[in-house]
Amino acid sequence: MKFSSILSFLFISLFFSTVQAQDKAATEFSIDYEKFTLENGLEVILHVDKSEPIVAVATMMHVGSNREKPGKTGFAHFFEHMSFNDSENVPVGANRKMIPEWGGSRNGGTWSDGTVYYEVVPKDAFEKILWIDSDRFGYMINTVTQAALDREKQVVKNEKRQRVDNAPYGYTDEIIRKNLYPEGHPYSWTVIGSLPDLQAATLEDVTEFYNKYYGAANASLVIAGDIDIDKTKELVKKWFGEIPRGPKVDALNPMPVTLNETKSLYFKDNFAKLPELRMVYPTVEGYNKDEYALDVLGQLLSGSRKSPLYKSVVEEGKLAPNVSSYNSSSELAGEFVIRARANEGVDLDKVKKAIEKGLQDFETNGFTDTELQRIKAELETQLYYGVATVLNKAFQLVQDNEFGGDPGYISKRTKLYQQINRADVMRVYNQYIKGKNFVMTSVVPKDSPNLAVSGAKEASVWEEKVTAMDASEEVAQGEEAEYEKTPSKYDRSEPAFGEAPLFVMPEVWQTKLGNEMKVLGIENNELPLVTFTITFPGGHRLDPENKAGLAMLTADLMNEGTKTKTAAELEEAIGLLGSSISIRGGLEEINVSGNCLSRNFEETIKLVQEMLLEPRWDEKEYDRLKQELITSLKGNEANPRAIASLNFNKLIYGEGNSYAVSSEGTLETADNISLADAKEFYKNISPNGATFKVVGNIKEQRVTDALSSLSEKWKGEKVTIPSEDISENNPARPAGGSEGNLYFIDVPNSKQSVIYIGLPALSANNDAYTKLDFANEILGGGSSGRLFQTLRIEKGYTYGAYSYIPSRDETAPFTITSSVRANATLPSLKIIENMVKDYGPGFTKEDVELTQNKVIKQNTRAYESLNAKLGLLTQIDKYGKSEDFINKEQDLLMKMNVEDFKNIINKYIKEGEMTYVVVGDKATQFEEVKKLGKNVIELDIHGNPVK
Repeated sequence: MKFSSILSFLFISLFFSTVQAQDKAATEFSIDYEKFTLENGLEVILHVDKSEPIVAVATMMHVGSNREKPGKTGFAHFFEHMSFNDSENVPVGANRKMIPEWGGSRNGGTWSDGTVYYEVVPKDAFEKILWIDSDRFGYMINTVTQAALDREKQVVKNEKRQRVDNAPYGYTDEIIRKNLYPEGHPYSWTVIGSLPDLQAATLEDVTEFYNKYYGAANASLVIAGDIDIDKTKELVKKWFGEIPRGPKVDALNPMPVTLNETKSLYFKDNFAKLPELRMVYPTVEGYNKDEYALDVLGQLLSGSRKSPLYKSVVEEGKLAPNVSSYNSSSELAGEFVIRARANEGVDLDKVKKAIEKGLQDFETNGFTDTELQRIKAELETQLYYGVATVLNKAFQLVQDNEFGGDPGYISKRTKLYQQINRADVMRVYNQYIKGKNFVMTSVVPKDSPNLAVSGAKEASVWEEKVTAMDASEEVAQGEEAEYEKTPSKYDRSEPAFGEAPLFVMPEVWQTKLGNEMKVLGIENNELPLVTFTITFPGGHRLDPENKAGLAMLTADLMNEGTKTKTAAELEEAIGLLGSSISIRGGLEEINVSGNCLSRNFEETIKLVQEMLLEPRWDEKEYDRLKQELITSLKGNEANPRAIASLNFNKLIYGEGNSYAVSSEGTLETADNISLADAKEFYKNISPNGATFKVVGNIKEQRVTDALSSLSEKWKGEKVTIPSEDISENNPARPAGGSEGNLYFIDVPNSKQSVIYIGLPALSANNDAYTKLDFANEILGGGSSGRLFQTLRIEKGYTYGAYSYIPSRDETAPFTITSSVRANATLPSLKIIENMVKDYGPGFTKEDVELTQNKVIKQNTRAYESLNAKLGLLTQIDKYGKSEDFINKEQDLLMKMNVEDFKNIINKYIKEGEMTYVVVGDKATQFEEVKKLGKNVIELDIHGNPVK
């Protein structure tokens, strides 16, 4: 989990409320809480939210990679992983396995400045989560063994391979940090660290780190949700009060940096297909008043079609599909980033000149009051979405308490943003950007170093060599640690469940407009927000065979202005309302999605109507979007996971089936699409058969009144969607050519192998779909599934392994997927093969009971957000489910016995009929996978046989 990304979103999202002086409710926005401190120094914040029967717990440790030393990098993140292993009073392996089985979710995240651990559970498991969370915090160090250390090293190394070594542009952060910060600066290395440093970690290192930084006085704890304040205080004192205070951890003072010269570096990327330029300027630490003006500056420079960088790089230069600029401030220092991933073959010298031109335009012409007003309005809406779940509230409270010294800092932040004026923005631009030195990276395809900025010096990074597995990489559970339990005045055994909360299906209303458009809604008044979607069936399935991608391109083009508004004017009109509207094409639908403040719903719908009925069909925007599509398709050729997914679908569905081709299409089909094709496809977007779904702070009458004009002005015929059934009952089923085969695709020097395995199963319209979904829980349903538990927890071969059945109108494949360490490819395939073969025969009564408990408990928290409730409406609309379908599915689950599960597994999870796809390093793995005993066929990245 990239916790810093969530915090950045919340941090920026809170900005707008400060600037809405005309809206008293917004400017005075706050989150209610109660704070107290235990005798051991642990600061505790409680927030009551009884909207759903769930509780979120977030523990923030004030230690990140900035506390590490050269030669021991990546240790804070590594310790986060170690913490999720065993502890004194919790059964071995339970931390990762039990919480999902209670219906909860859990994870953690480490960044430069801190580490967070968090869980969300149904309220009946509240005390259980305090038990397990406090045991992880205060009672884990005695249980750490050499076997656990060795196993977790492999997991973290796999995470680095997946996110850095095997990813396009994965090394860019390392290059920037090495050159922006002086040697020894706490930000001069990456959070995940280096593989040699991770491999060198010892048990003594783990103990030293824990004893130094994991004291109660170096942490904050937030509990948010359906709680009783007085009872929660008692429970917190019981479970967390005996955790040692720990030694005093001295605060780190801000360490902003300056550059004596601009540094330009280039890197030849093994995976990148497109050149990328980044320019990074040093700025200020978090909670510095200049941070807020820098946030606004980033939005003004690139956040709209009227912004100077967008005009110079995208619109005029036609050099890249987009450009971004943003400030990112951490505890000790900050960075202002300008980033553009260019079109294929574009010289980055041109991108640099275009950015310089945009900055010069900003210096000369500045910005309008309307642009500032737009940013403030958008941020107001984002504020509410940023705290729309109990977990996000917990994140905000715990972050601001630990790093801002005040859990209610949101109120101060709003006032600081409210005070920002034109002079503040220009001052920070002149102080931190204009004429200042920066670090510039040119990351280019490995065979195109000529695309780098002229004069750039080649950057060096440490890269792992793909080798055969050695004995040190084989790990196992190992023996349990021997230790004496830490004395306690409390019984620290597992507490009982509380009273079981029951999922209550929200009340759904339905109606139909005069133009045959269905309308479904759920009223939810917790926040002044409305979320809506208009769904038009068809999407990519209506693409002509040689013009795949047309539905998506048509939808994208409908965002680019109306008859009376240019793309920039439309964007501004939407932004001034604080709303968002987007039209997107997908596999089976085209969707119009929107978010707005409740008070602005009617005005937002007027703009939706304009976009739907009066698209601009701007040829200039069409040309830009087509180039953006081509750039995206070219980028997919660099992504091993995308290569695996695309070819898996092609093998499962067969030639000529729309599901066999990405909804983006291919480079060849994109070349066939014209503006006239988009105008013709637009005829498929009809209200007859479409559905408007809405959730939020709005009543049915307001919705239908707002849609009355659209209903009167827009009529159409129902669109016929061709059937593409590939179920086993269809004689035209194409998968017979790939069943039982293993297809290998070479991506040279891959540090991991991407695995996709599966076979055609069934449609979400099939009565057996829900049963198969239930039957998959034990095998691959999240971190408690056998795939994850074996391949990651037991063997350390991967960062994650899962199985699932996509929800589709037509037959979807039962799918198993993972990315495994390159030299563990064959062992991983053997484990999956045997696990699937044994799954049905070995399914037990205990597995049935576990599945029943897990699924029913999960439902209590699965539909908390507005978007999740919108998903309920999609199930009712798309698949014809009843308004109480969750209750009916729960009843179905409770009536299933062992034989019911076995029958479903034996029918739809048949290993012998599965297609295997492996994308990895041919030089080391091709001969290895042949040892699995399957027929091995080599393909190129486009799915063509290699001769």
